[in-house]
Amino acid sequence: MDKLIIIGKIIGVHGIKGELKVFPITDDARRFLKLKKCYLSKEDRKDPQEWVSERARLDKGNVLLKLEGLDDRTDAEKYRGLFISVDREDAVKLPKDTYFIEDLKTLKVIDDERGEIGTIKDVYEYGANFIVEVKGPARRIF
Repeated sequence: MDKLIIIGKIIGVHGIKGELKVFPITDDARRFLKLKKCYLSKEDRKDPQEWVSERARLDKGNVLLKLEGLDDRTDAEKYRGLFISVDREDAVKLPKDTYFIEDLKTLKVIDDERGEIGTIKDVYEYGANFIVEVKGPARRIF
């Protein structure tokens, strides 16, 4: 399991004082309101940069996040497309029998009739549905 859990993606900036516009990748965007420490990185979470959250507010389904030391729109633009993560121990506590999508990745997918199909590569949420991307042997059709 990875040490960092992705909770959002920077999709733009807001205003002239370095506020980041974040698409929340979490069930409850209000978790950003209590955010203290976070990391910015590419999706692979390699070489994460640690930041301290100054404040956050909700805006039309997105989050406007202000990080300490990021005070200029031009500087903030450099972070567009990066992901925001938190330490696993700082992540929200989940109810029993509930898992982070991150915890499902690399699990084997086994069909009762066909056997092992492959491993979970990613999970995508589309409205009320989730699509599970499974990586299996090349040229195998189910």
